[in-house]
Amino acid sequence: MSDKYEFLFSIKMLRHEISELSAYIKESKCCYELLTNKLDDLSKFIVSEENNKQWQLWGEDVEIQKNSAKLREVSSKAIGTIEKYQSSCKVNNQPAISEYMSTLCDSVKKELEAFEINKKSKVVFIGAGALPISALTIAKHTGAEIMCLDIDTEAIEMGKNIAKLTGLESVVSFTHKKVSELSFMKDATHVMIASLVKNKLEVLEELKSVLSEDAKVIIRYGNGLKSMFNYPLEQDLSNEWHYTTFEQTEHFYDTVILKKGKAHFAQERK
Repeated sequence: MSDKYEFLFSIKMLRHEISELSAYIKESKCCYELLTNKLDDLSKFIVSEENNKQWQLWGEDVEIQKNSAKLREVSSKAIGTIEKYQSSCKVNNQPAISEYMSTLCDSVKKELEAFEINKKSKVVFIGAGALPISALTIAKHTGAEIMCLDIDTEAIEMGKNIAKLTGLESVVSFTHKKVSELSFMKDATHVMIASLVKNKLEVLEELKSVLSEDAKVIIRYGNGLKSMFNYPLEQDLSNEWHYTTFEQTEHFYDTVILKKGKAHFAQERK
């Protein structure tokens, strides 16, 4: 692939297929599996070395950027739909296998050491979703107390059911309140922001007044090619935050760890 329009066509086809399958779900449940497989394809597409080369060539092109943003919006909604479906399957003891979810779980396990989360930690997870894999994985492997936030009340209820099903309801709780309304925030050691939270900078601004000096903010994001599957974080935060970035070339999102302060930046590639 060396032509802009070949690359553009592949982006448009992914968007079209995900969009159509999302619509067909209303008519046929078998489309859930097809949609899950297509999202798995997208998660592979954005970490492909060949596709990254194409992004380096064409990533600033207006058509490529416009269609990449459209793909992100479609895939974001589709992920929410699939999470609710898989959450429902787990509650009803039905198999629900997703490579995307499995990869996410493995990635969280690898990140725990860098995040310095342990049994004494109190974690706020913003944008946890209906199937809070990350929150549950952290709770299971560290024993940390976790408060999950989401603006979707249906997702909150489904998350509660999954926590109960996994026996983690004593350490994982759920709310749709704003961070400024949570008494839990004053003791929080870590705040995690999901990659599909669109208004990351607004959330950061809200956190400034309620975070303790030692608390860490962990943001998942995807710039460049990965922005097709994640909301980006392209702003320079060095004037307000002490931060370390973790770029994972083989994973579908990257991570930045922030602490109050400035004039220090570190970068790790994995």
